[in-house]
Amino acid sequence: MEISLVQAFLIGIVYYLGINGTPWLTCLGSTIIQKPLVSGLIVGIILGDPVTGAIIGAAINLPFIAYISAGGAPPTDPGLAGTLGTALAMAAGVSPAVAITIAVPLGLLGTIIWVIHMTVDVFFVHMIDKCALDGDMKKACFLHIVPPQIIAFIIGVVPVMLGCYYGADIVSAIIAILDGTPLKVLEVIGGILPAIGIAMNLRAINKPGILLWFVLGFVVTVYLGLTTMPIAIIAGIVAYLYTGIMVNIEDKNLTVSVEDNDDF
Repeated sequence: MEISLVQAFLIGIVYYLGINGTPWLTCLGSTIIQKPLVSGLIVGIILGDPVTGAIIGAAINLPFIAYISAGGAPPTDPGLAGTLGTALAMAAGVSPAVAITIAVPLGLLGTIIWVIHMTVDVFFVHMIDKCALDGDMKKACFLHIVPPQIIAFIIGVVPVMLGCYYGADIVSAIIAILDGTPLKVLEVIGGILPAIGIAMNLRAINKPGILLWFVLGFVVTVYLGLTTMPIAIIAGIVAYLYTGIMVNIEDKNLTVSVEDNDDF
Protein backbone atom coordinates (compact mmCIF):
# COMPACT_ATOMS: atom_id res chain seq x y z
CA MET A 1 0.00 0.00 0.00
CA GLU A 2 1.26 3.45 -0.92
CA ILE A 3 0.52 6.49 1.22
CA SER A 4 -0.03 9.72 -0.68
CA LEU A 5 1.16 13.09 0.56
CA VAL A 6 -2.43 14.16 1.30
CA GLN A 7 -3.08 10.99 3.31
CA ALA A 8 0.19 11.47 5.19
CA PHE A 9 -0.82 15.06 6.01
CA LEU A 10 -4.23 13.96 7.29
CA ILE A 11 -2.62 11.29 9.48
CA GLY A 12 -0.33 13.99 10.87
CA ILE A 13 -3.41 16.05 11.78
CA VAL A 14 -4.87 13.03 13.58
CA TYR A 15 -1.72 12.82 15.68
CA TYR A 16 -1.80 16.57 16.39
CA LEU A 17 -5.40 16.39 17.60
CA GLY A 18 -4.39 13.72 20.11
CA ILE A 19 -1.57 15.73 21.68
CA ASN A 20 -2.23 16.76 25.29
CA GLY A 21 -3.15 20.43 25.32
CA THR A 22 -4.98 20.66 22.00
CA PRO A 23 -8.40 22.18 22.74
CA TRP A 24 -10.33 21.08 19.64
CA LEU A 25 -11.73 17.78 20.93
CA THR A 26 -12.23 18.60 24.60
CA CYS A 27 -15.94 17.77 24.28
CA LEU A 28 -14.94 14.15 23.54
CA GLY A 29 -12.19 14.00 26.14
CA SER A 30 -8.83 15.65 25.71
CA THR A 31 -6.96 12.45 24.87
CA ILE A 32 -9.62 10.16 23.41
CA ILE A 33 -8.09 10.36 19.93
CA GLN A 34 -4.68 9.58 21.43
CA LYS A 35 -5.77 6.00 22.09
CA PRO A 36 -4.33 3.71 19.38
CA LEU A 37 -7.69 1.98 19.02
CA VAL A 38 -9.34 5.29 18.07
CA SER A 39 -6.48 6.77 16.08
CA GLY A 40 -5.94 3.44 14.31
CA LEU A 41 -9.54 3.44 13.15
CA ILE A 42 -9.25 7.00 11.85
CA VAL A 43 -5.97 6.19 10.07
CA GLY A 44 -7.69 3.18 8.52
CA ILE A 45 -10.48 5.42 7.25
CA ILE A 46 -7.92 7.79 5.72
CA LEU A 47 -6.12 4.88 4.02
CA GLY A 48 -9.38 3.35 2.81
CA ASP A 49 -9.48 0.29 5.08
CA PRO A 50 -11.10 1.15 8.44
CA VAL A 51 -11.47 -2.50 9.49
CA THR A 52 -7.74 -3.22 9.18
CA GLY A 53 -6.96 0.09 10.84
CA ALA A 54 -9.20 -0.76 13.80
CA ILE A 55 -7.71 -4.26 14.14
CA ILE A 56 -4.12 -2.98 14.08
CA GLY A 57 -5.00 -0.05 16.35
CA ALA A 58 -6.62 -2.41 18.86
CA ALA A 59 -3.51 -4.59 18.86
CA ILE A 60 -1.24 -1.58 19.39
CA ASN A 61 -3.51 -0.35 22.18
CA LEU A 62 -2.83 -3.42 24.34
CA PRO A 63 0.75 -2.55 25.41
CA PHE A 64 -0.49 0.97 26.26
CA ILE A 65 -3.65 -0.14 28.07
CA ALA A 66 -2.22 0.93 31.45
CA TYR A 67 -0.64 4.12 30.10
CA ILE A 68 -0.57 7.00 32.59
CA SER A 69 1.09 10.37 32.08
CA ALA A 70 1.99 11.76 35.50
CA GLY A 71 3.73 15.03 36.23
CA GLY A 72 4.09 16.06 32.61
CA ALA A 73 6.68 13.34 31.93
CA PRO A 74 5.06 10.61 29.81
CA PRO A 75 7.07 7.37 29.56
CA THR A 76 5.91 6.85 25.97
CA ASP A 77 3.58 8.33 23.36
CA PRO A 78 0.60 6.11 22.46
CA GLY A 79 -0.62 8.77 20.01
CA LEU A 80 2.43 8.45 17.77
CA ALA A 81 2.39 4.67 18.12
CA GLY A 82 -1.27 4.54 17.12
CA THR A 83 -1.11 6.91 14.15
CA LEU A 84 2.30 6.39 12.56
CA GLY A 85 2.51 2.77 13.74
CA THR A 86 -0.84 1.87 12.18
CA ALA A 87 -0.04 3.70 8.95
CA LEU A 88 3.34 2.01 8.49
CA ALA A 89 1.94 -1.40 9.43
CA MET A 90 -0.89 -1.06 6.91
CA ALA A 91 1.53 0.14 4.23
CA ALA A 92 3.78 -2.85 4.84
CA GLY A 93 0.85 -5.27 5.05
CA VAL A 94 2.06 -6.91 8.26
CA SER A 95 0.09 -8.76 10.92
CA PRO A 96 -1.15 -6.99 14.07
CA ALA A 97 1.55 -8.74 16.12
CA VAL A 98 4.31 -7.33 13.93
CA ALA A 99 2.56 -3.95 13.95
CA ILE A 100 3.04 -3.84 17.73
CA THR A 101 6.81 -4.28 17.38
CA ILE A 102 6.82 -1.38 14.91
CA ALA A 103 4.63 0.89 17.03
CA VAL A 104 6.21 0.48 20.47
CA PRO A 105 9.62 2.01 19.50
CA LEU A 106 7.74 4.83 17.76
CA GLY A 107 5.94 5.52 21.03
CA LEU A 108 9.29 5.92 22.76
CA LEU A 109 10.46 8.34 20.06
CA GLY A 110 7.26 10.32 20.57
CA THR A 111 8.50 11.50 23.95
CA ILE A 112 11.03 13.64 22.08
CA ILE A 113 8.17 15.54 20.42
CA TRP A 114 6.55 16.04 23.83
CA VAL A 115 9.76 17.36 25.38
CA ILE A 116 10.22 19.82 22.50
CA HIS A 117 6.60 20.92 22.88
CA MET A 118 6.91 21.56 26.61
CA THR A 119 10.32 23.25 26.29
CA VAL A 120 9.16 25.74 23.66
CA ASP A 121 5.95 26.50 25.58
CA VAL A 122 8.01 27.71 28.54
CA PHE A 123 8.98 30.81 26.54
CA PHE A 124 5.31 31.64 26.00
CA VAL A 125 4.63 31.28 29.74
CA HIS A 126 7.21 33.97 30.53
CA MET A 127 5.71 36.22 27.85
CA ILE A 128 2.26 35.71 29.37
CA ASP A 129 3.60 36.63 32.82
CA LYS A 130 4.94 39.89 31.42
CA CYS A 131 1.58 40.65 29.76
CA ALA A 132 -0.21 39.96 33.04
CA LEU A 133 2.07 42.40 34.87
CA ASP A 134 1.33 45.02 32.20
CA GLY A 135 -2.40 44.35 32.46
CA ASP A 136 -2.65 43.33 28.77
CA MET A 137 -4.95 40.33 29.21
CA LYS A 138 -6.00 40.27 25.56
CA LYS A 139 -2.42 39.63 24.48
CA ALA A 140 -1.96 37.15 27.33
CA CYS A 141 -4.94 35.12 26.11
CA PHE A 142 -3.56 35.21 22.57
CA LEU A 143 -0.16 33.95 23.73
CA HIS A 144 -1.85 31.28 25.81
CA ILE A 145 -3.71 29.76 22.85
CA VAL A 146 -2.41 30.64 19.39
CA PRO A 147 1.42 30.31 19.41
CA PRO A 148 1.48 27.04 21.43
CA GLN A 149 -1.04 25.48 19.05
CA ILE A 150 0.98 26.57 16.03
CA ILE A 151 4.09 24.98 17.53
CA ALA A 152 2.17 21.81 18.43
CA PHE A 153 0.76 21.65 14.90
CA ILE A 154 4.19 21.98 13.30
CA ILE A 155 6.05 19.50 15.51
CA GLY A 156 3.09 17.10 15.42
CA VAL A 157 2.04 17.10 11.78
CA VAL A 158 5.39 17.45 10.01
CA PRO A 159 7.25 14.45 11.55
CA VAL A 160 4.25 12.14 11.15
CA MET A 161 3.60 13.31 7.59
CA LEU A 162 7.22 12.73 6.59
CA GLY A 163 7.30 9.40 8.42
CA CYS A 164 4.18 8.17 6.63
CA TYR A 165 5.19 9.44 3.20
CA TYR A 166 8.84 8.37 3.16
CA GLY A 167 8.81 5.65 5.81
CA ALA A 168 6.21 3.39 4.20
CA ASP A 169 8.56 2.18 1.46
CA ILE A 170 11.43 1.81 3.94
CA VAL A 171 9.36 -0.31 6.34
CA SER A 172 8.02 -2.41 3.46
CA ALA A 173 11.58 -3.07 2.27
CA ILE A 174 12.71 -4.00 5.79
CA ILE A 175 9.76 -6.37 6.22
CA ALA A 176 10.63 -8.00 2.90
CA ILE A 177 14.21 -8.52 4.07
CA LEU A 178 13.06 -9.99 7.39
CA ASP A 179 10.59 -12.38 5.75
CA GLY A 180 10.87 -15.82 7.29
CA THR A 181 12.29 -16.62 10.72
CA PRO A 182 13.12 -13.00 11.72
CA LEU A 183 9.53 -11.99 11.00
CA LYS A 184 8.26 -14.91 13.07
CA VAL A 185 10.45 -13.73 15.94
CA LEU A 186 8.91 -10.25 15.66
CA GLU A 187 5.44 -11.80 15.76
CA VAL A 188 6.33 -13.68 18.96
CA ILE A 189 7.69 -10.49 20.53
CA GLY A 190 4.56 -8.66 19.42
CA GLY A 191 2.48 -11.32 21.15
CA ILE A 192 4.37 -10.84 24.43
CA LEU A 193 4.14 -7.04 24.58
CA PRO A 194 0.32 -6.96 25.04
CA ALA A 195 0.74 -9.29 28.01
CA ILE A 196 2.99 -6.69 29.63
CA GLY A 197 0.35 -4.00 29.16
CA ILE A 198 -2.39 -6.22 30.58
CA ALA A 199 -0.17 -7.15 33.55
CA MET A 200 0.44 -3.46 34.29
CA ASN A 201 -3.30 -2.87 34.13
CA LEU A 202 -3.96 -5.75 36.52
CA ARG A 203 -1.43 -4.32 38.92
CA ALA A 204 -3.25 -0.98 38.81
CA ILE A 205 -6.63 -2.56 39.60
CA ASN A 206 -5.30 -4.99 42.20
CA LYS A 207 -7.49 -3.58 44.93
CA PRO A 208 -10.20 -5.18 47.07
CA GLY A 209 -13.53 -5.11 45.27
CA ILE A 210 -12.04 -4.24 41.85
CA LEU A 211 -9.97 -7.24 40.81
CA LEU A 212 -12.98 -9.44 41.53
CA TRP A 213 -14.84 -7.88 38.59
CA PHE A 214 -11.97 -8.72 36.26
CA VAL A 215 -12.06 -12.34 37.41
CA LEU A 216 -15.83 -12.41 36.88
CA GLY A 217 -15.43 -11.09 33.33
CA PHE A 218 -12.78 -13.71 32.60
CA VAL A 219 -15.01 -16.52 33.88
CA VAL A 220 -17.98 -15.26 31.85
CA THR A 221 -15.84 -15.09 28.72
CA VAL A 222 -14.36 -18.57 29.08
CA TYR A 223 -17.31 -20.59 30.34
CA LEU A 224 -20.25 -18.87 28.65
CA GLY A 225 -18.49 -18.39 25.33
CA LEU A 226 -19.82 -14.85 24.82
CA THR A 227 -18.25 -12.52 22.28
CA THR A 228 -16.78 -9.13 23.10
CA MET A 229 -19.87 -7.05 22.32
CA PRO A 230 -22.37 -8.70 24.72
CA ILE A 231 -19.70 -8.81 27.44
CA ALA A 232 -19.06 -5.09 26.97
CA ILE A 233 -22.79 -4.35 27.22
CA ILE A 234 -23.15 -6.48 30.36
CA ALA A 235 -20.05 -4.83 31.88
CA GLY A 236 -21.47 -1.36 31.14
CA ILE A 237 -24.75 -2.22 32.87
CA VAL A 238 -22.97 -3.73 35.87
CA ALA A 239 -20.64 -0.72 36.11
CA TYR A 240 -23.61 1.66 36.02
CA LEU A 241 -25.49 -0.21 38.75
CA TYR A 242 -22.38 -0.72 40.90
CA THR A 243 -21.43 2.96 40.66
CA GLY A 244 -24.96 4.01 41.60
CA ILE A 245 -24.96 1.72 44.63
CA MET A 246 -21.56 2.96 45.80
CA VAL A 247 -22.61 6.60 45.40
CA ASN A 248 -25.75 5.99 47.47
CA ILE A 249 -23.70 4.29 50.20
CA GLU A 250 -21.23 7.19 50.29
CA ASP A 251 -24.09 9.72 50.46
CA LYS A 252 -25.69 7.86 53.36
CA ASN A 253 -22.37 7.65 55.21
CA LEU A 254 -21.82 11.37 54.66
CA THR A 255 -25.32 12.15 55.93
CA VAL A 256 -24.82 10.02 59.04
CA SER A 257 -21.43 11.69 59.65
CA VAL A 258 -22.98 15.18 59.39
CA GLU A 259 -25.82 14.23 61.73
CA ASP A 260 -23.37 12.84 64.28
CA ASN A 261 -21.37 16.08 64.18
CA ASP A 262 -24.54 18.13 64.68
CA ASP A 263 -25.51 16.00 67.67
CA PHE A 264 -22.05 16.45 69.13
